[in-house]
Amino acid sequence: VQLVESGGGSMQPGESLRLSCAASGFPFSIYDMRWYRQAPGKDRELVAFISSGNGAVTNYAESVKGRFTISRDNAKSTVSLQMNSLKPEDTAVYYCYLREFRGANFWGKGTQVFVSS
Repeated sequence: VQLVESGGGSMQPGESLRLSCAASGFPFSIYDMRWYRQAPGKDRELVAFISSGNGAVTNYAESVKGRFTISRDNAKSTVSLQMNSLKPEDTAVYYCYLREFRGANFWGKGTQVFVSS
């Protein structure tokens, strides 16, 4: 299993950014996928969830609801996070996460998002 995040960067408040996670080594379409983030000095937190298959079910942390959108492209084995109206408190390392059916956890190495004026 390999999860590789990309798309992070330094942004100003109010701007938009799109993160991507390229997945490989497992049958991507049959797995739920998640984005987590970890801000400095804080615990890692769940940001967004998308169900397997056509991704009909999505869930978001309250802090990002209405601003972030998770999506998936099964043909490309990618899961994306569109982040709009960025705030300084969105500053964190963002991780792609897979929980495999047998219970194993897989994390990407993360991509840094920094939001500051």
